Amino acid sequence: MAQISFKLNGVAKTVTVDSPETPLLWVLRDQLGLTGTKYGCGIEVCGACTVLINGEPEKSCDASIGEVAGKSVMTIEALKTDPLGARLQAAWLEHQVPQCGFCQSGMLMAAFGRLKAGESRASTASSLSNICQCGTFQRMKEAILGLPGVA
Repeated sequence: MAQISFKLNGVAKTVTVDSPETPLLWVLRDQLGLTGTKYGCGIEVCGACTVLINGEPEKSCDASIGEVAGKSVMTIEALKTDPLGARLQAAWLEHQVPQCGFCQSGMLMAAFGRLKAGESRASTASSLSNICQCGTFQRMKEAILGLPGVA
C-alpha cells in the first residue's frame, strides 16, 4: 500500500493505493468519485481521459497516481470555477458541440489547457487531436474561435 498526496481541483488530497503505478484515471473515478473524466481506449490515443497536470493536458489513463505526487491535477469538475473554463463551456453549449458527450470532458480540458497557457484560439482549434466519434470537430473549432475575451 502507498499513500500519495497531491492537489486535486485546488484541494489537497491523500489517497491510499495498492501500487503507485495505479492509473490516475482509476483513482479519480473509482476512489474519488469524479466520473467526468472518461475511459476510452486506455492506450493514450482517444483523449477522453484528458486532465491537466500542473496546467498541462495529460492523458490520465497512462499517468500513474505516483507520477502526480506533489503535483496539481485539474479535472472537468473544476473547469467552471475558472472564468476562462466557464466561458469555454458556455461556448461549447452555444455551438451545440456535445452529441453523445463521451469525448467532451477530454476535449474541453485539452482546449482549456492550451488556451490557459496562452496559445491562440486559432492554434488551439487546429490542434485538437482527441478522437470524437460523433464528428463535431467543426463545432468545437467554431466554439473555440468564437470564444470572447481570448486572443
